[in-house]
Amino acid sequence: MPYVVTQSCCADASCVVACPVNCIHPAPGEPGFAEAEMVHIDPASCVGCGACVTACPVGAIVPDRLLSPSQAPFQALNADYYATFPHADRRPVAVVPPQRRLLGSGPFRVAVVGAGPAGLYTADELLKHPEVEAVDVFDRLRTPHGLVRHGVAPDHASTKLVTTLFAAIEDDERFRYFLDVEVGGDGADGTDGLTLADLRAHYDAVVYAVGAAQDRPLGVPGEDLVGSVPASAVVGWYNGHPDHRDLEVPLDSERAVVVGNGNVALDVARILTRPHDVLAATDLAPAPLEQLRDSNVREVVVLGRRGPAEAAFTVPELIGLAALTDVDVIVDADPALLTGDDQRSQLLRDIAERPVDPASTRRRIVLTFTTSPVEILGEDGHVTGVRVVRNRLVTDPDGTVRAEAGDESTVLEAGLVIRSVGFRAEPVRDLPFDAATGTVPNHQGRVEPGVYVVGWIKRGPSGFIGTNKSCAQETVTTLLDDLDGGLPQPTGTDAAISDLIRTRHPHVAGLADWRLLDATERAAGNAAGRVRVKITDPTAQRAATPPNRPTTHGGRSVRRIMSRRTVS
Repeated sequence: MPYVVTQSCCADASCVVACPVNCIHPAPGEPGFAEAEMVHIDPASCVGCGACVTACPVGAIVPDRLLSPSQAPFQALNADYYATFPHADRRPVAVVPPQRRLLGSGPFRVAVVGAGPAGLYTADELLKHPEVEAVDVFDRLRTPHGLVRHGVAPDHASTKLVTTLFAAIEDDERFRYFLDVEVGGDGADGTDGLTLADLRAHYDAVVYAVGAAQDRPLGVPGEDLVGSVPASAVVGWYNGHPDHRDLEVPLDSERAVVVGNGNVALDVARILTRPHDVLAATDLAPAPLEQLRDSNVREVVVLGRRGPAEAAFTVPELIGLAALTDVDVIVDADPALLTGDDQRSQLLRDIAERPVDPASTRRRIVLTFTTSPVEILGEDGHVTGVRVVRNRLVTDPDGTVRAEAGDESTVLEAGLVIRSVGFRAEPVRDLPFDAATGTVPNHQGRVEPGVYVVGWIKRGPSGFIGTNKSCAQETVTTLLDDLDGGLPQPTGTDAAISDLIRTRHPHVAGLADWRLLDATERAAGNAAGRVRVKITDPTAQRAATPPNRPTTHGGRSVRRIMSRRTVS
């Protein structure tokens, strides 16, 4: 009974390591692993033991006999991978080496700035080493887990199951949260906030995992009109991010346009078109849920400047979109562009050939290709439409396909335009910044000895949730090398950093506070027949936990002063 991977998985390779017959690829160390949309199970060599099922943190692996109709295309997708990459060599993935022991004196304390997947995978890698006695994770929000809470689409609940892995990391007694603390920002009552210098004085090393949350601009006239909004803000709005909870998202027109056709664009299109009762069963934030109940949007047009074969969305995301029965999916493309044998073109060709019921009352998503916006139109400061041009596809000598604008333009009437053409990071206080790449310059995660980066601020906005695991492994290896080589010991104590934080950020929250807030949201959700009801207002989040709760390090108070010892 072969098993099948049924979604764009977290790709953290837990299933690869668990498989006793090495039938899951690409594996760590193989070409394409870090960039792969998903891993694949070889149906010819899978023995049906189920080890991968228990290892998968997001529940993405299903026996072939239990596949639902919407999951059925993944069976062929897994098999097609092995038709192209046979993987005839079935040696074990790797012999697990003896655990690395650090040569320098310890115990060591490490600060991680950012509580999203990159930060938590970094904490996990650090906590594998007994010489690391404390990992403190800072985040400016009162809720951890970063893009898993505020970026994953509400109707992708299985992807959010990775939080069970995060909970296991948080349970380590050497792990501690300092939430509601902005490193590099201002403190309370105008006092100075925490700086890199503060952290370096109290920790052996500091790792920044602050992400890249800014959208790239379109660079067309009208981009600043009301109703022209970045995708990251819309995603934050419907996911209850405190920074975007008051975003103005006009939903009074029948059409919305999303510029860009990556996975985020598909997420936004789905959320704007799915029935309210479907969304009500998710953890979509309460205020946006009510606004979507009264939405007049009937059609979302997703614009891609190049052809189907060059679309930015992943194949698993397209399979999921095509399987929806409550939304009509339409393909607007020259049929000549759908003749390719690549997986995207094949899937889009199948969608395009579906009969369209003219009497359908369902909302619809229109996937439009070879089309670019040249101007966002408006009246009285508000969006009224988008002027677009059809593009010609030109193949350069190196095989790169690029789009050249045609001469004729048309206007799509719309009251909402969402740009989703990529992300970039902002400069990070106290760190160097490369504006061209949108990253902090680094070598394998090292900014300078004692200061490191991981995740999108290190490599740019690429990869999936699990990509951060291999990224964290590289950064932590570099950090450990520097500890072995000798780094200056911090002069401040564990108690001192806790006192400093409470002075500058009196609302600081710890793991117990987060879990109480989490339980409160889940209880409210249970009462309403939902997964959870998110609390999005920072003041209300603080009110959900009693003031002056002790921030704990596992089950022990932070007042415990850590002694230094020598590791033999």
